[in-house]
Amino acid sequence: MAQATHYQKPGWLTRNVLNRMIARLTRMGVSVAGSRVLRVRGRTSGQMRSNPVNVLTLDGERYLVAPRGVTDWVRNLRVAGTGELVVGRRVESFTATELVRVDGEAGAQELALHVLREYLRRWKWEVGQFFGGVGPESTDEELLAIADKHPIFAVSTVTR
Repeated sequence: MAQATHYQKPGWLTRNVLNRMIARLTRMGVSVAGSRVLRVRGRTSGQMRSNPVNVLTLDGERYLVAPRGVTDWVRNLRVAGTGELVVGRRVESFTATELVRVDGEAGAQELALHVLREYLRRWKWEVGQFFGGVGPESTDEELLAIADKHPIFAVSTVTR
């Protein structure tokens, strides 16, 4: 299970300029490098909270990876189990299941490695600084060493 203490707080520029700019463009319908606005109900307030995220599609499945670690959106999604992904006027409801990387479970570890490697291959230019020098070319051992610091959720669309 992801370590509850690992969290990399965004700096002022990211929090007040970059995240807001990406979220605004995405809400207008311009997906920046595959961005979506994640909306999830707050675990204590009950209010909808939003944050820009990158949705990884891999082998027909979709995943959310938390590059900064156990953020508020991660804690909220763990409690809510559902949320929305938004691009422009398109709102997609989803359920989320956290991948738990249990020591000794080869299948779970292999999936986490596969997801992290591909996520870093696609977005290292954007989020690489949060992975401690580990990248898509890193060894399995190096990726496993940081895997528990970056929660991963499998995302499934809710059909109405």
